[in-house]
Amino acid sequence: FADHKATAEVWYRLLNLGFRLPAAAGTDAMANYASLRGPVGMNRVFLDTAGSRDIDAAFAALKSGQGFVSNSPLLGLLLDGRKPGQTVDLSAAGARKFSVALRSPVPVDHLELVHNGKVIKSFALAGDRRSFDIEGELELDKGGWLLLRAWNDGADPQVLDLYPYASTNPIYLKSPAGPPSAQSDASYFAEWIDRAIWAMKARTEFNDEGEKRETLDYLKRASDAYLSLAESQGTISP
Repeated sequence: FADHKATAEVWYRLLNLGFRLPAAAGTDAMANYASLRGPVGMNRVFLDTAGSRDIDAAFAALKSGQGFVSNSPLLGLLLDGRKPGQTVDLSAAGARKFSVALRSPVPVDHLELVHNGKVIKSFALAGDRRSFDIEGELELDKGGWLLLRAWNDGADPQVLDLYPYASTNPIYLKSPAGPPSAQSDASYFAEWIDRAIWAMKARTEFNDEGEKRETLDYLKRASDAYLSLAESQGTISP
């Protein structure tokens, strides 16, 4: 989550395609210190391990997406009693009860519920904008996913990053009608990979022609997979 907005756009598209990819945080070098304005460990992942502190519970929570990522705000989200990483069945008609919580060491500008990549509810923060709790109901008739995010328009001197930011992992939504089409998202990745193939053909750093051919074949298979999604319903089976 070095550049949160750009990362979120790509992540949302992958979620739209049906990939259950939990968010995490980490870094392996200080090479980008100047651009990030912050040290290693600024972006963190918080995991719900049900009180367990052993490494197996942490890995299980990370893999299933039970938690949130943040460089400062703390977030909480429940939908029909389900937490991030879990699934809500929309088979039964009616509104869904939600619960949202925010705690932050710095004022927060925006707190939003995002459904399939689009903001469906924004919460007005008042006072010091560091604490917020609300319960309510949502009308959700489409499958896919829902998450809570917090972000600021600009930097804060107390947060050594581009700007304060946090996001829960998705709560997945199962609908009898299935997920909405994500054909444009599939096309986005097919076109992205095609640009990579075009650039790769001009590279000369390969050890030999066989290695280059193997790399290009791998990218071509990936492009074909996304094109197949774009030509069909646009999502994979969960």
